[in-house]
Amino acid sequence: MLTTDFLVIGSGPGGSVTAWELKKSNKNVIMIESGDFFSLDSCQPYSSKEMEQKYKYGGLNPTINNPKVAYVEGSCVGGGSEVNSGFYHRTPKDIINSWIENNQIKDFSYKDLSFHFDIIEKEISVSYLPKGLDAAKASYKLMQGAEKIGWSCIEVPRWYKFDGKNYGTKQSMTETYVKWYLDDGGKLLSNMQAIKIKRSRESLNIVCFDKINGKNINIKTKYLFICGGAISTPFLLKSSGIKKNIGNTLQMHPTVKAVAEFDEIINYKDMGVPVHQVKEFSPKISFGCSISSKAHLALAMLDNKKYLNLINDKWQNMAIYYAMIKPIGSGKVIKAPFLKDPIVKFNFLQEDLELLSDGLKKLCKILFEAGAINIFPSIRNFGSINNENDIKSIPDILSKHETSLMTIHLFSTCPMGENRRKCPVNSYGKLFGYDNIYVNDGSLLPSAPGVNPQGTIMAIARRNIINFLENHN
Repeated sequence: MLTTDFLVIGSGPGGSVTAWELKKSNKNVIMIESGDFFSLDSCQPYSSKEMEQKYKYGGLNPTINNPKVAYVEGSCVGGGSEVNSGFYHRTPKDIINSWIENNQIKDFSYKDLSFHFDIIEKEISVSYLPKGLDAAKASYKLMQGAEKIGWSCIEVPRWYKFDGKNYGTKQSMTETYVKWYLDDGGKLLSNMQAIKIKRSRESLNIVCFDKINGKNINIKTKYLFICGGAISTPFLLKSSGIKKNIGNTLQMHPTVKAVAEFDEIINYKDMGVPVHQVKEFSPKISFGCSISSKAHLALAMLDNKKYLNLINDKWQNMAIYYAMIKPIGSGKVIKAPFLKDPIVKFNFLQEDLELLSDGLKKLCKILFEAGAINIFPSIRNFGSINNENDIKSIPDILSKHETSLMTIHLFSTCPMGENRRKCPVNSYGKLFGYDNIYVNDGSLLPSAPGVNPQGTIMAIARRNIINFLENHN
């Protein structure tokens, strides 16, 4: 049996910030991670090898109902921060205010959170592209199309450190908080899956599966911080018999994609990450350009398999774009008997399917304005559209059975606040009815923020752990 004062489960943005702040305060900490430890440069970014190494199940996790949503979870030290594009947003003030009102969150305001945003942004080097360094050409196409229509388009800052060479270095958790934690003597156990929480009178016993040795081990701790993400966190709690208000309010940002073909080269090796997003209809709908490696293009074209051969010949003329919505519907994380993995369900309302259709049509309009000659929407066997008039052929309500959706943004399965009718944890993430169990990850967000969430996850995690330390010295 291992013993510690503080156990942090998960090494993504929430867990890494939590572990680092605890270690910085000279606490006895162990951080565990179910995935393996890979350096950021262990493989080509956004390659099929990276998907195999660092994504849970290679990136293919579908929800069970229709339309199915392929959700992506990082499964490595650093979590999703190791595989995403590094986009950084602050959640808009009006969204923060709605969280406060709906969930009765105390001591929480945009001004207060801004203090933590400021610190996080400095620590992880949030910045815009330096002058003289161009973004990916595919990204500029999105901006050009939006500007022709007159729609607002912004460059999104990212957590990148620029040293004057190429496109800089991405600042994931393994490059920042995990590194600092380890350099300061923090203990990290990778390939260690937490499977159950057991309570004793004065401590907690966490049953874990050691993937390397193939056996269970126990970790005894005084305080537990669960930071496994919006799927794994509620699943662990439910597996431990803790169920009230857990996992029943899943939110996400569903995205519908389209592959656009141009008559010029817009895609090339090492071209950098897209940085532009169209925010004219935010937070309801946002538009962006995705990583468009050959591996990602192949996945995006699976709905139109007869055109897959285009990727070999035309991949440099092609890129993936998306319309992302803030839905009305919600989902659940389900613990089923005898299953070792969670079942994830998301219920789309008709309004969501209409919004997705509207987003896809607007996206196609942007791309045609940008010079696209063919667009392949992610609707099974739909084929291509070749001009703006063809946009009318996209259904006004996307089919539940033919539309392919995906998301990398999951939250709200343990929403924080003092409203006990809906919240399983208080305003600082402490589980109601327990003095020593805390949640400190994306599960806490009361609703979909409408923007890339990791900046908010880190700021809230820092706010919560600083408050804990101030009250437990």
